Amino acid sequence: MELKNSTILVTGGTSGIGLEFVKQLTKKEANIIVTGRNLDKLNETKKQFPKISIFQSDVSKLQDIEQLYKDVTEQFPQLNIIINNAGIMRNLDLQDTGLSLENITSEIETNLSGTIRMNHRFLPHLKTKKSSAIVNVSSGLAFLPFPMSPIYSVTKSGVHVYSKVLRLQLKNTSVKVFELVPPLTETTLMNAFTDDVDKNTLGSAMKVEKMVGVAINGLLKDKFEIKPGMSKALKLIGRIAPNFFLNYVDKTLDKAKAKKKNKK
Repeated sequence: MELKNSTILVTGGTSGIGLEFVKQLTKKEANIIVTGRNLDKLNETKKQFPKISIFQSDVSKLQDIEQLYKDVTEQFPQLNIIINNAGIMRNLDLQDTGLSLENITSEIETNLSGTIRMNHRFLPHLKTKKSSAIVNVSSGLAFLPFPMSPIYSVTKSGVHVYSKVLRLQLKNTSVKVFELVPPLTETTLMNAFTDDVDKNTLGSAMKVEKMVGVAINGLLKDKFEIKPGMSKALKLIGRIAPNFFLNYVDKTLDKAKAKKKNKK
């Protein structure tokens, strides 16, 4: 996939993996459009990278996607790549009756429904381009769920399956479908768990700079399922010993929680 001079929309591009994509794709001389919910963070990102364009938009809201499509396709008709990176990850207790019905599925609305809706809305436009692409960001947890993040794990499994089928259905079009499967990566998403366990319990995290570098290299080489770092191992374990590994992680987390509680 050619990135130089491409026009690329990155959702959730003001922090973590999204922001690193902005940084590295700018060096590839791509034209970058960044979306996010927080206007202050968007303006900060614009200050860092003055050549980018920013739009305040929330992928969990239908009206925001419709407005984004209208604005972007009018102002940037050359748009040919979308990176669906926007996502939220939470530490959830499924027995917590204080969680409302709307709250319990909020990750689904952003991570899974947001990805599907963005692609559905922009797909007719992308199909008009000689060369175009969709990049869906899933997770190594698509292969093995994380006990502390049940709904997040569900959404990333959904993105993984959806990406496979979308790729098949678009095989006779100009639209290439990539899936980026990050392993545990050093981003702010990790902060959701440090109240309960030490970061070391979660294992070694991949540097975001390295992870996105691998991702971009995969895009350039048309590697449609990009699995940096430990993601390859997670996929293998998910095939041969999923229950054993899940129970091991669950026991490890229980011990870490108890240890941290005793220190307080």
